[in-house]
Amino acid sequence: MDIAAATTIRQHLIDPEICIRCNTCEATCPVGAITHDERNYVVRADVCKPCNACIAPCPTGAIDNWRVVPSARVYSIEEQLGWDVLPAELTHDELAAAGVPEAVIGVVAPAVAVVATADPGEPVPLDAAHYSSLLPPWSAAHAYANLYGPKAPTVATVTGNFRVTEAGFANETHHVVLDFGAMPFPVLEGQSIGIVPPGADASGRPHRARQYSVASPRNGERPGYNNVSLTVKRVTADHQGRAVKGVCSNYVCDLKVGDKVQVIGPFGTSFLMPNHPRSNIVMICTGTGSAPMRAMTEWRRRLRQGGKFEGGKLMLFFGARTREELPYFGPLMSLPKDFIDINLAFSRTAGQPKRHVQDLMRERAADLAGLLQQSDTYVYVCGLRAMEEGVLLALRDAAVAGGLSWDALADAMRREGRLHLETY
Repeated sequence: MDIAAATTIRQHLIDPEICIRCNTCEATCPVGAITHDERNYVVRADVCKPCNACIAPCPTGAIDNWRVVPSARVYSIEEQLGWDVLPAELTHDELAAAGVPEAVIGVVAPAVAVVATADPGEPVPLDAAHYSSLLPPWSAAHAYANLYGPKAPTVATVTGNFRVTEAGFANETHHVVLDFGAMPFPVLEGQSIGIVPPGADASGRPHRARQYSVASPRNGERPGYNNVSLTVKRVTADHQGRAVKGVCSNYVCDLKVGDKVQVIGPFGTSFLMPNHPRSNIVMICTGTGSAPMRAMTEWRRRLRQGGKFEGGKLMLFFGARTREELPYFGPLMSLPKDFIDINLAFSRTAGQPKRHVQDLMRERAADLAGLLQQSDTYVYVCGLRAMEEGVLLALRDAAVAGGLSWDALADAMRREGRLHLETY
């Protein structure tokens, strides 16, 4: 968009009050118009195109905000990063004072939905923005979302906090159980919640909520109780290895039984598991991206115990640096082999070559292709954003090796809610 050529523009903005920093918008944007700092997510006016690709995936609606502004006075990135609330709409007099002609005040072209496409002859990039479905499986249960917002969080009580990686190793990860008592908080496998850490940042402003995927099935970590569990890694370094202290992750990992926690959500209406019999689930994850996979696996396990559900195949590709740093390693190994097909990849085992989830997927390409041929197969990917392309390439190669058209298959899975990527 040439913002200098327009008298006014309809500037795309993100509401900092209800944004939960889930990174969905930045990961989805096909033109790289969205960026963030430690507090706010913001939109570059000179890069943003009115494609609306980021609107539907946003779990809170924070991304769906617009302001009519003079082209010479668009809100800069620096201004947006400093906001605690969105600015008010400019009035008629303010627009006139900025030199906007009377004839065009209040007349702004609506945003136009545009689908990003590659140049003729160029392959479409293998990224989540193109392949991930925004629709849930047709048989998924109804998801409730946004019951509690940042301005009116609910309160949960900590009833458990257990380390689920071995002591003495990096990537310390905790399994935290929160009980909501009599307060309604329905959650499905694949949904997430926001935790509001206490205190204020360096500028004296209250901390914003952080998002965590739910690791428990729909009937609770403890069946019959109104509780949920989370898988939380204590953050002590950023992705570049620089020492940092994650505000919310350290707060959650240090919680004690009986502590009270402010919670918002739940969030998410598409990354949900299928409920119909004989549906297959392929789960691909790294680290704490295992949380929704644990929830889905545990729900299927409980259904199997009850003998009331004829489940399809479960296949898991799970990556970590070492065995000791893989969450839930012990419980995972105790699951029956006729219940779930487990494939573990370790990238930093001493004396062993690096192995990532996509390497295991290629080794199991024939089995993956057999599942991809079935319309009852659903694929879920959760973990660091860096894994996206490698996983999609491995899926594509497995499909092609199995005689399938990747383009046709990927399009069908996206339209039918059968391919979901949630990375951060």
